[in-house]
Amino acid sequence: MTRLPSGAAGSTPAPEVVGRARESELLEAALRSGAHVVLEGPPGTGKSTLLREVARRRDSAFVLVEGNAELTPARLVGHFDPALVLERGYAVDVFVDGPLLDALREGGLLYVEELNRVPEETLNTLLTVMSEREITVPRLGVVRAEPGFGMVAAMNPYDAVGTARVSSAVYDRTCRITMGYQSAEAEEQIVAGRCPLPSPGWGAAAVALVRATRSHPEIRVGSSVRGAIDLAGMAHELARSRGVAPDDWDAGLDSALVALSGRVRVDEASQRTAEQVIEELYVEHFGPRPEDGSDERGEGEPPGEA
Repeated sequence: MTRLPSGAAGSTPAPEVVGRARESELLEAALRSGAHVVLEGPPGTGKSTLLREVARRRDSAFVLVEGNAELTPARLVGHFDPALVLERGYAVDVFVDGPLLDALREGGLLYVEELNRVPEETLNTLLTVMSEREITVPRLGVVRAEPGFGMVAAMNPYDAVGTARVSSAVYDRTCRITMGYQSAEAEEQIVAGRCPLPSPGWGAAAVALVRATRSHPEIRVGSSVRGAIDLAGMAHELARSRGVAPDDWDAGLDSALVALSGRVRVDEASQRTAEQVIEELYVEHFGPRPEDGSDERGEGEPPGEA
């Protein structure tokens, strides 16, 4: 669980949300209206970054919960400290608030990641909270939401491993905002803001390579923009350690293989490995390996402009 107390959400600058003006507007309007929201989309599309920025602008607490099979109702709501119960009984001050009660009492945003990985019993705990904005905890009493409380959940609808179907009761209590991948221009801006690049053209080629993994016929699951960020960052460091040009072809290829091979999922029908497909895409976007083994393009020249 990650918790930013009220006011702290605005004390540290949040990463800039690039290319999400529409989604930001929709999310803020939904929360102001008192609705709860499901953000639905593949990994790496900025769901967490978007919500952190919204929380910062609202100057409200931001409580993050990672959805998984171990998220029990007690971990979400809270529990009485066993040692103190033996000493003092079920007193109010021996109850340890969980993330849900933190968000309720602070009037903050409860952000549940990977909603479709949360056990059904735990999801049921949220139903009354979403409808009535309060929860009754045995031996503790009723905890009501302070003004500003809202729940936002995120889920990847394309991942079926370790997930469960979200009930219609949850969907009936939430609004849904779909988040696809950003435009190529937005992803180029994101990469340029995170990593040193040999040139804008090199960054554009790295983004184009990553975007190509999402439509390649042999790749079932492509990479998010995080792959391009890691590709660029590693290429920079690898070129430095090898003492070669920042846009060195071989350093770039090695970086692409490391950054992307674990992120993509090759279709079962393909006869090739992820590394083979990535090398093909790398050559397609950065050109073939220079004959003498070194990149003869001048520093700062984008790929294809030698």
